[in-house]
Amino acid sequence: MDKLNECETTALFDALDDEYKSWSTYDRVIRDFGEVRPFINIRDAEGRHIEALLGLCRRYGVTPPGNRWAGETPVYADLHAACEAGVTGEIENVALYDRVLRSTTRPDILAVYKALRRASQERHLPAFQRCVQRGG
Repeated sequence: MDKLNECETTALFDALDDEYKSWSTYDRVIRDFGEVRPFINIRDAEGRHIEALLGLCRRYGVTPPGNRWAGETPVYADLHAACEAGVTGEIENVALYDRVLRSTTRPDILAVYKALRRASQERHLPAFQRCVQRGG
């Protein structure tokens, strides 16, 4: 299998970093506020996203960066603020995937990016929007 070019590697690492950020942020919310939805479900999904991206790293023989977000995520005053941040984070995640989708033509990488973008757009974002509407 051909090695990734610099643009593809950067895009893969950017996607992985954003998924690490999401997982770490939602994990912090759970530690602060308990096993609350939608954070528990979405944190688990982010873990699967990370594994999918790490699988691409293994497939192409690139050493992935570590999670720089561990212990570096914001603390929210209340659950409502955390839900609002979740909305913002998922919107940013969709925009990131819009960008990294232009970094490659490899079908396997595109399939992963499209699936992760769809999960953020169609499942995570609406869940956080409902959380905001409920007041947290």
